Amino acid sequence: MPRSLCLLMALLLVSPAPSAQSPDGCDVVEASVSSLQQAQESGRCTARALVEATLARIEALDRTGPALHAVLEVNPDALAIADALDRERAAGRLRGPLHGVPVLVKGNVGTADRMATTAGARALDGVVAPADAFVAERLRAAGAVIVGKANLSEWANFRSTRSSSGWSGLGGQTRNPYALDRSPCGSSSGTGAGVAASLATVGVGTETDGSIVCPSAASGLVGVKPTVGLVSRAGIVPLSHSQDTAGPMARSVRDAAVLLGVLAGADPADPATAASVGHVEADYTRFLDAGGLRGARIGVLRDGPFFGYSPPADRLADAAIEAMRRAGAVVVDSLALPHAGEVDADEFTVLLYDFKHDLDAYLAALGPDAPVHSLADVIAFNEAHPDGVGQEILLMAQQKGPLTEPAYLDALDRSRRLARAGIDSLLTAHGLDALLAPTGSPAWTIDRLNGDHFLGASSTPAAVAGYPSVTVPAGLVVGLPVGISFIGTAWSEPVLLRLAYAYEQATQMRRPPSYLPTVSFPSGE
Repeated sequence: MPRSLCLLMALLLVSPAPSAQSPDGCDVVEASVSSLQQAQESGRCTARALVEATLARIEALDRTGPALHAVLEVNPDALAIADALDRERAAGRLRGPLHGVPVLVKGNVGTADRMATTAGARALDGVVAPADAFVAERLRAAGAVIVGKANLSEWANFRSTRSSSGWSGLGGQTRNPYALDRSPCGSSSGTGAGVAASLATVGVGTETDGSIVCPSAASGLVGVKPTVGLVSRAGIVPLSHSQDTAGPMARSVRDAAVLLGVLAGADPADPATAASVGHVEADYTRFLDAGGLRGARIGVLRDGPFFGYSPPADRLADAAIEAMRRAGAVVVDSLALPHAGEVDADEFTVLLYDFKHDLDAYLAALGPDAPVHSLADVIAFNEAHPDGVGQEILLMAQQKGPLTEPAYLDALDRSRRLARAGIDSLLTAHGLDALLAPTGSPAWTIDRLNGDHFLGASSTPAAVAGYPSVTVPAGLVVGLPVGISFIGTAWSEPVLLRLAYAYEQATQMRRPPSYLPTVSFPSGE
């Protein structure tokens, strides 16, 4: 295909899907939560019109057109839910800050409706969750319309050592909306690509290590990986109770803050959330301050594994650091994170043990009619129904024993203690508000044969510690987004959101996706 025709097609695909409503009132493309609320309040559009426009856009960009494969399943009741919300609004009843707003949830989030909860695995094809996950309950209570389940890396990217981020047996390969041959990163890849492409206004991802912040950075989004325990995991297909969390993915810090306020809260079904009492904020937007970098102390993790693996990412991070200085931040540069790299082997050991224990418990609770009831059953299913993808990690997990084994307890204690000590010691020693590093490299090319071409990232310390991190767009490299991450101590989400918002407002680095077939390098490169 001639290059000029490729570019013309890409430009056409950026246009919003047609809607029966006036485009100034019901345009969902790059729309914010507040703009959609204002449009409904003014009568310019309805929840139904928003959902219709969103579903049309899913058809145009996900099912056809660039075929992003970001959405596993569309909610067949989305329009009926929107109609009910419109009736409630007309009667003067508003459920919450997301009333009538289209939302995507990752395909491992349980919904007790006509959508399946599968984690992308064919072994759970058609399985409906017995009850809403806590986060799904919170979304409905806030008035959100869950328009669909997002594709993901199967089993949250914990199946094969040669996995391709964004691939699942049920959803196929999710594509990056900025360049279709590039990885969307994982495992909340469908949520990232879908929100970036305005297939929903905001989305819910889950992270064990990097699975919110990496796809957010790769698709030009803001991603919030909360402190473990701030958001309940009940009803979500698990990977690791030690590190799992759900969190917001959005096109702006403000929208991410709105969604975090909806999702956060204690839940008796998830004991980890007991620690959140006294730390949960009903409205995280009150911490957003465009001048929030003035006097803030930011520590740059330049010495160690968090810089140097991607020169383009380093250049954008350096530009971000200079922007923060201009905004009044005190930058403490060239810090080394104590114990960086020492926790990796222990972390993997912990995840193997946790995955077997947690998945066995989750599958057993599905009841006798479920097609699989244990990790061993999943392995047997994959052997009986080969799809060309390995399951080396599943096999490694199956070999692990109970959570009482010294190998597990020692690895958990050592990795968590070192990760927390590393972050907290730097924050305390230098009087810092947060640590800073590139979130990761620009997206690599999709490779279904060899798997991800992963260069580096900064997600592991916060993931293992159970601490929060927030990624924000830092710019583009040959059209591919790169993010920077603010990392803090436990329950420091208000501080991180303040810093991220001030940086976002000072730089405005997010750009909408272009849906090009591949990246275009400048002449001579």
